[in-house]
Amino acid sequence: MKVLSVDYGDVRTGIAMSDARGILASPFCVIEESYQPKLVDRIVQIVEENKIEKIVIGLPRNMDGSYGYRCDECRSLGDAIIEKIDVDIFYEDERLTTVMAHNVLSDNNVRGKKRKQTVDAVSAVMILQSFLDKNR
Repeated sequence: MKVLSVDYGDVRTGIAMSDARGILASPFCVIEESYQPKLVDRIVQIVEENKIEKIVIGLPRNMDGSYGYRCDECRSLGDAIIEKIDVDIFYEDERLTTVMAHNVLSDNNVRGKKRKQTVDAVSAVMILQSFLDKNR
């Protein structure tokens, strides 16, 4: 079962995808789109082209575990996707994934423009791998 994850951002949205068995997450792409309807259309296209069965959206909870306005934005994205395509949507706590992604990229000497283009996809991988590991 293929699963897709979304690290939703204001400017860039990271996308990761699992293998066919739903065991290993890999980066797929970064979508540079701030207008939600166009972003939703692109995600739906990816889902259809890759026969995705589940979508995991990172939920940026506050450090104390509470929900902020950004969580509402992520849920709104999930609702908009469901309106366009019949797919199961799950939400995964994404606290500190961006920090961890920056650390991984630093450890691998990825800097500058390349780093900016990949950090969201790496964050999406961390969100998805966490979800896959919990649901094995």
